[in-house]
Amino acid sequence: MKKISLVFLLAALLLGASSCKKWLDVLPNAQIKESELFRSEAGFKEALSGVYTILTEQSLYGKELTYGMMGVLSQEWAGKPTAYDDDGNYNYTATMSQSRIDNVWATMYKALSNTNNIIENIDNYKVFTGENYSIIKGEALALRAFMHFDLLRCFGAAYTVNPARPAIPYVTKYTSQQTQQVSVGEVAKKILEDLLAAKALLKADPIFTGRQVTEFDDNGYLMNRQLHLNYYAVEGLLARLYLYMGDYEKARASASAVVASGKFSFTPQADLISGEDLCGATEHLFALQINNLTQYSINFLSQEGTQIFSLTAAAHLSYYENNTDDYRYLYLFQNGTGANADRRYLLKFAESTATETYYQNKMSIIKLAEMYYILAECDQHDGQNVLDDVNPVRKARGLQELTTPPADFRTFMTNEFRKEFIGEGQLFFYYKRLNQASIQGSDKNLVGLKAYIFPLPASEYEAANRVDNR
Repeated sequence: MKKISLVFLLAALLLGASSCKKWLDVLPNAQIKESELFRSEAGFKEALSGVYTILTEQSLYGKELTYGMMGVLSQEWAGKPTAYDDDGNYNYTATMSQSRIDNVWATMYKALSNTNNIIENIDNYKVFTGENYSIIKGEALALRAFMHFDLLRCFGAAYTVNPARPAIPYVTKYTSQQTQQVSVGEVAKKILEDLLAAKALLKADPIFTGRQVTEFDDNGYLMNRQLHLNYYAVEGLLARLYLYMGDYEKARASASAVVASGKFSFTPQADLISGEDLCGATEHLFALQINNLTQYSINFLSQEGTQIFSLTAAAHLSYYENNTDDYRYLYLFQNGTGANADRRYLLKFAESTATETYYQNKMSIIKLAEMYYILAECDQHDGQNVLDDVNPVRKARGLQELTTPPADFRTFMTNEFRKEFIGEGQLFFYYKRLNQASIQGSDKNLVGLKAYIFPLPASEYEAANRVDNR
């Protein structure tokens, strides 16, 4: 998979980003002429690329939902810009913190609006060739589920804490009218429905069928499926959702399906030493192609930047439990120099030494290690041996395989999760799923502060008569 060129995909993304720019900025009540956008298959492809492009914005996965705000909330960084001090103290009413949270809401729902426009129109136009109808519609449904799930994980109570608490609107219509706010449990149910529908449609996906796609097939449109919400990315999302809902049996089934597929593999040590695959490209079930990610890495994750997220040397060593054999400790951080000699800077999103675009500018959203950790959570719940599912990740990271189960599974798993997902935005959601009051790096009671539930934007109460979600 890694040898496949991204030329045609990037061209499609650029085409979508440019030709759909005006469309993406139009509000639902502007009455877009769908006949102009969707009169060809290319229009649907461009529209879908446009949604992915919105997700790469800094307000979402380009920064705040990965290494930025989410990294600060989970206390990943020993050093951070002062503009994030209130975030680190879970003071969500402070101006800058509130602005970041409001932007997550607004940008995600903008992307959802455009996704719903695709879904509402796709059955009205007979313009598709091959399997493109099923795949584009499957991706759109998966995108809708994915975005609502992360909105739920931001703005809703933890499912296992109170599924009846009011949460967010689950928007399925392209309209200027407000959508009713529903409970955590109802949102989860709707996410599941969309994911299952997407999975059924994506059985036509080449990553699932094994069909070889070249640049001569539909201009290579169905190549590089890891950069789309493909069949196995949907299976991974199902595993994530089922675990979030406490359905261990189904979580195990979905995570096992991904692992058993053999489609994804851990990055070899040689590719880390050479700096070729710092982002873990071969491990991605789903990643976003963020064309400015290398520059973002310089701006925010290196000593050349001005608003920097970093670790101290001591924090770096402690993070990896003083194990200097860990590949992540050895290869995924750069030592500072001069006045910054004590700083350690994350390299996951730095420029790859490889010439292949496959390794460049990729932000991990769902990856192989999470599937093994979900299986380990299921093992623990079911009284099975967790080593069968934690050791593959440990071995891949240069650590000794364990021969006896950890005495304290939760502390062990938390440490493993912290090491694996730094900078990727998943640690905060891990803590939230457990409703963990105390976390490493903070003396705050996150449950008491209601830190796991972002407040709805004030405009939602004014315009849509929302009730308190916290």
